[in-house]
Amino acid sequence: MSGAPGAGPAAALTLRELRVRAALAPMRLPLPTSGGTVRVAPLALIDLHTEQGVTGHAYLFCYTPLVLKPVVELLRNLSAFLKGDAVAPLAIDDKLQRTFRLLGAPGLNAMAMAGIDMAAWDAQARAAGVPLVRLLGGTPRPVPAYNSRGLGIIGAERAAAEAQELVAPGFRALKVRLGYPDVRTDVEVVRAVRRAVGDRIELMSDYNQSLSVAEGLRRCEALADEGLSWVEEPTRADDHEGHAQIRRKARVPIQIGENWWGPHDMARSLAAGACDLGMPDAMKIGGVTGWLRAAALAEAHGLPISSHLFPEISAHLLAASPTMHWLEYVDWAEPVLRAPLRIDDTGNAVMADEPGSGIEWDENAVQRALAP
Repeated sequence: MSGAPGAGPAAALTLRELRVRAALAPMRLPLPTSGGTVRVAPLALIDLHTEQGVTGHAYLFCYTPLVLKPVVELLRNLSAFLKGDAVAPLAIDDKLQRTFRLLGAPGLNAMAMAGIDMAAWDAQARAAGVPLVRLLGGTPRPVPAYNSRGLGIIGAERAAAEAQELVAPGFRALKVRLGYPDVRTDVEVVRAVRRAVGDRIELMSDYNQSLSVAEGLRRCEALADEGLSWVEEPTRADDHEGHAQIRRKARVPIQIGENWWGPHDMARSLAAGACDLGMPDAMKIGGVTGWLRAAALAEAHGLPISSHLFPEISAHLLAASPTMHWLEYVDWAEPVLRAPLRIDDTGNAVMADEPGSGIEWDENAVQRALAP
């Protein structure tokens, strides 16, 4: 059961076990990027069971099936390690941070820690009988969303047609992937998408770290007058100074953050002046706990923050963030969800006013998607 009758705000929860399953969710629209084509969503599905009968849910997007099983095994190992602990996200985070300090947190360790954190916060919200956003001190509210499901490296003609399909449900913003072999094609694709959707649609772009600093400067200049809301990750994510060089000369806002491994990495990036806009990833930033710390950093720096992936929980996180900007909408987990996040006809994400983050499994679909 996901919730327990009578569980209230003062309920103390004790972790009984982590149930973790590996699933390969088919992507309805495969995504070709400059780094390769994503055709399936490798998901680690997490159920945090408590002695009190409350269960918190979360999932991790593992990017490639090659690491799905190692992540699942690590989470299963941590189940016994955390058994009997209070489901107190800050205390769990502290325990796991100390455990992995010598090994180092970025990578699979950080992913597993974030998954546990998200499930723990979900359990706490369910025990309190409130949506996660309310537990975080916010209120459910519409969150502007851009459609990021498609517009991969598919050429100008296909991108134009796909863009029309992506705005049809009511979205007011789209993201197009760039990084074609030459800058001329990048510009042609952006212009083709703009012609297809009109001037009222906001258009973001993403290079997925595919350029050198020098080439990033050249392409940002070529795109400067194309009306883009941002250019995302033009160069390597860990090159904070390189992004700062691009940002200082670019005439289009620079967006980074999906590869910030925790708030300390984000702080180093901001200290370097690497971006105009930020987009923490709920998994890589450290789950809900890491996001709250990132949101505080963003407020202190006057940095608008958007989300990366995980739209179900990210809608709650953004709604509780002082500098909320955009929700990145993808449907990659929807094949295994009972009730996917709703996007209304004005392009806003609308979270249900129900306990938790809204993540519930469609068990029949999960069984079909389980990895061999």
